[in-house]
Amino acid sequence: MHKILTMNPISVKGLERFPRDRYEIASEMGHPDALLVRSAKVTAAHLTPGLRAIARAGAGTDNIPVAECTKRGIPVFNAPGANANAVKELVLAGMLLSSRNLLESIRYVDSLAGQSLDDAAMHKAVEGEKKKFVGAELRGKTLGVAGLGAIGSLVAEMGLSMGMKVLGYDPAISVDAAWRLPSTVQRMENLPTLISRSDYVSLHLPLMAETRGLINKETLAFFRPDARLLNFSRDGIVEPDAVAAALENHKLGAYISDFPHPSLLGRRGVLATPHLGASTGEAEENCAMMVADQLVNFLENGNVTNSVNFPSLVLERTGGHRIALVNHHVPRMLSQVLTLLGEHNLNVMDMLNKSRDELAYNLIDVDPLPPKGLIERLAQLDGVISVWQVPQGKTP
Repeated sequence: MHKILTMNPISVKGLERFPRDRYEIASEMGHPDALLVRSAKVTAAHLTPGLRAIARAGAGTDNIPVAECTKRGIPVFNAPGANANAVKELVLAGMLLSSRNLLESIRYVDSLAGQSLDDAAMHKAVEGEKKKFVGAELRGKTLGVAGLGAIGSLVAEMGLSMGMKVLGYDPAISVDAAWRLPSTVQRMENLPTLISRSDYVSLHLPLMAETRGLINKETLAFFRPDARLLNFSRDGIVEPDAVAAALENHKLGAYISDFPHPSLLGRRGVLATPHLGASTGEAEENCAMMVADQLVNFLENGNVTNSVNFPSLVLERTGGHRIALVNHHVPRMLSQVLTLLGEHNLNVMDMLNKSRDELAYNLIDVDPLPPKGLIERLAQLDGVISVWQVPQGKTP
């Protein structure tokens, strides 16, 4: 029986992906096999002995100590693209809200509620004041998209469908992302060039050392005075004090963010939402189902898909008994493992080995059944991080 600890409420549709006869799922339990989280903070204290995996029902993993998990041979799964449409639609809403002065105009109309106006008076009032809320259309404007992954590529496609010229920048675009990107998106060589040519700049970058504080006093200097900056990516990518100064000095037209900050509350040109990017029923269900399937496939087959710290590795079950082994990516590791298997008269029926950075992951199908004590001997090999025998399962 596999034990799954949920650290946040998880969509029922996701939880239903775990076969009840093989999984125990609870919000409180000791020594789980896997953690299933959304926004809860995972600490080193949660990495208890026997923990095999962590799954984040969303894209970002900055609430998980990924580096420590890697040291302990624990894969961290996420759900890239599962909430992409929800975020894309919120970006569009942010662009429209800031361009058409919708919030201000709605507040004005609401303010007429206590004035007891008849139809004629109401018509006169709104027609007389509507010139204060003149906005701008998106059609014909330039949208710059920084980060062209699952969400960024959808935002770029959305901009094109709105009649905008779309520029894109991504220093580490994947082959899959490049194929998804419409050919009419113009690739920029660097961020300052994209910023300087855009009326709207939408951020869709992961938070890491290279992107923390990326939008700062220096990069804000490249924005057009009436440009709009949209951050529906990660809080730490933007320096709020620098944005406040740019707005105050009329060096930036507006800042629309899904991450409110005390220094920006109530400021002219700031629209902030309470981290609503993936807050749709559809997105929560998609994320939960995706990571649930990934956990089942890993716990029952050792297969790895959509991990932020392990190589992607899928080996079809063709028979035998499966061993999963994580090791430091150093020479002669595999030969040591195969030698030990041979000493125990085990035939290797199938195997797959892949590496990512300093870590390597192996799935080895052997026959007959590994004798008692072999897993412990493999774990003692110099360079092995973790090893276990994977029970027979079924790929979702």
